[in-house]
Amino acid sequence: VQLVESGGGLVQPGGSLRLSCLASGFTFSSRAMTWYRQAPGKEREWVATITGAGDTTNYADSVKGRFTISRDNALNTVYLQMNSLKPEDTAVYSCGARIGRTYWGQGTQVTVSS
Repeated sequence: VQLVESGGGLVQPGGSLRLSCLASGFTFSSRAMTWYRQAPGKEREWVATITGAGDTTNYADSVKGRFTISRDNALNTVYLQMNSLKPEDTAVYSCGARIGRTYWGQGTQVTVSS
């Protein structure tokens, strides 16, 4: 199982970013995918989950209405569109897949600062 995130960077408050996670080593379309984040000094936090078919999504209250999780099963990729970013969204964002145990990618840094 390999998960590779990309798309992070530095953005001003109110800005947007789109993260991508390319998956390999398992049947992507059969697995729910999850985005997590971990801010400095804090525990890993669940952000959003999407089912294998992409027909159901769930979000943490802290990002609901601002973030959108989606997937393209033909490309083995899950996305996280982040709008109206706030400084408290600053964290390393990782995607995860539960296959017996949860696998995570190496993460991509998102920094929201003016």
